Amino acid sequence: MPNKNRIPVQMLKRLSIKSRLVLAAVVWLTAMILAAGVTIPTQVYHYMVDETRSQLNIFMDEIAAQLEVDSKGQLSLASQLSDPRFNRPYSGLYWSASTDTSLERSRSLWDRKIEYKGLDNDAFGARDEKLITITKTLYLPDYHGPINVIIGIDEDPIEETLQSLTGQLWIILGLLFAGVLAVILLQIAWSLSPLSKLQKELAELKLGHKKGLEEEYPKEISPLISDLNALLFHYQELLERARNHAGNLSHALKTPLSVLKNEVRLLDSETQERLNAPIHQIQDHIDYHLGRARVAGSMNILSVKSNPAERVDAISMAFDKVYAHRDVTLINELDSELNVAVEKTDLDEMVGNLLENGYKWANRLIRVHSIQDKDNIHILIEDDGPGIPPEQLSQVTKRGVRLDETIPGSGLGLNIVSEMAHSYRGQLTLSESKMGGLKATLILQRSRA
Repeated sequence: MPNKNRIPVQMLKRLSIKSRLVLAAVVWLTAMILAAGVTIPTQVYHYMVDETRSQLNIFMDEIAAQLEVDSKGQLSLASQLSDPRFNRPYSGLYWSASTDTSLERSRSLWDRKIEYKGLDNDAFGARDEKLITITKTLYLPDYHGPINVIIGIDEDPIEETLQSLTGQLWIILGLLFAGVLAVILLQIAWSLSPLSKLQKELAELKLGHKKGLEEEYPKEISPLISDLNALLFHYQELLERARNHAGNLSHALKTPLSVLKNEVRLLDSETQERLNAPIHQIQDHIDYHLGRARVAGSMNILSVKSNPAERVDAISMAFDKVYAHRDVTLINELDSELNVAVEKTDLDEMVGNLLENGYKWANRLIRVHSIQDKDNIHILIEDDGPGIPPEQLSQVTKRGVRLDETIPGSGLGLNIVSEMAHSYRGQLTLSESKMGGLKATLILQRSRA
């Protein structure tokens, strides 16, 4: 079973460049926005608390300047404080001063006092509201003991201000996220536009509308375009040259070889038997190497396309006439919409060899059908003939191997089909058919054109 932990990694590896850039931008931008959304309110809160404590320190200085102790040790203020909230009951701004024997407090506390509660020992005021407090221990000339002074202010206004500010901040951060992401997406689209252009040009190249790529690309990929154009030109030149040489060789050898065959027929039977073997060997070598020359593939490596159903119909019509005496029926079940990335002449060579074997060996029936997957088409050619022993299946695709010398042929057909399929990044496999004979599976790539 595949490791479940590797599935996300494999999915990330299959992401396109654009998806990777967008994903990285979204992750980075989300992290920055979340960090800002959490950090900024926290910093603002600490700033507001520090400012509030600075104001409370001013009140502390004012109280320390006016605080008095009479002869009985009672605390009092020489005059009212400047902020009227100290005199308004439950105003949220409080103070209290205490000694071992006396307690003086602001009128805003009414009959309550500042209390500390909870695990965090937070201070609470007259309405049990949470307070921001400062404390200080004073010593007066007329009183020898310490005087503990506490000033507190309601924290709720700061919390409400902070909540309002946080809501507005998240709206701003949301707009900033959308705006920055839009700019990043535009930047990615603009930066990757040369690759989109390259993709369109490759599609036109596959369709045969172009023979090369344009040179107007950024300097980062311009060398790749130049090398690809050079490769395409070099491939087409070599292929054309090889096929021309193969054709010239075929014509050059055909006439002298025919003359030799005709001259041998005029000789006595013993000499004919002795010379026919090397002449047939020469013919086999010519057929083999001409077949190898055809394996070179297509003139346009990216735009080849052939329809197997059409080619099977065309080839079977010819074989029905050639092998009419055998009374073999071919059933073509291939989908007419399927196309393979193989040149038509090469597909005819491969399918023709396999069908000819079927016509030679089938008893009554040949069946041609297909199996498809994401990238390939499996063309299956089955017959109801005697088949091939399993231990010999791996041998028949080798050059010159013939299992029955009584049937005409050179033993090169399956070898050429195998090598030609390999040149198109395909494969030929042989196995036993459910019909009783041989099943040849020709695996070829789908055409994307």
